[in-house]
Amino acid sequence: MLKSKEKGENKMRIMPSILGANSLELHKEIARAKESGINGLHIDVMDGHFVPNLGFTAQNVKEIKQNFPEMEAEVHLMVSHPEQMITDFIDAGADMIEFHFESTTNAYYLVQQIKKAGVKAGIVLSPATPVSVVMSLIEIVDQILIMTVNPGFGGQAFIKEMMSKVAEVAQLKNAQNTDFEIEVDGGVNDQTFELVKKAGATVAVSGSYLFKGNNFHERLSRLV
Repeated sequence: MLKSKEKGENKMRIMPSILGANSLELHKEIARAKESGINGLHIDVMDGHFVPNLGFTAQNVKEIKQNFPEMEAEVHLMVSHPEQMITDFIDAGADMIEFHFESTTNAYYLVQQIKKAGVKAGIVLSPATPVSVVMSLIEIVDQILIMTVNPGFGGQAFIKEMMSKVAEVAQLKNAQNTDFEIEVDGGVNDQTFELVKKAGATVAVSGSYLFKGNNFHERLSRLV
């Protein structure tokens, strides 16, 4: 991740999603992100069931941490029954594990288990998932991720209507005096970044926008 320049009180961090990187040159892609000042990566894990696509694995996370130990590995589980695989990602070196609220029957317990292992825990809200589901979790989660695309594929168009959900979570955070991060994932680029920031997000995930261009650093500079 990379913290943006200060504009008012809200400081944004950038978390590149390696789903948007060239998978055949992943080491080089991560290296150029690191050279641009990035120190964290968003890693999408998909099972072909919860979402109709496949993503990275615990072995991929392990290899990334072995080659880039200073990089924070943020694992986004888009899978059914995430409780069945969190141990694999904890053992692989994940620094944060976040999962979709509706993907498990006991989100509170799963957050507890992740944090008990010394790993940060996050809850993910898909576009159709209401903010109300996180009311019992805001005291224990480290991050709430609001999806601004439908989960499963990179390169989708940004859903602007989700900014009201981001603002709602930000208001909830302030009202409850909690300190979790508010992350946005999906369609974040130089045209949508300011909308995300103004809505109250503190972390922005960007994949296709950063990695598909010829100059990662130049594209990153448009955000920070």
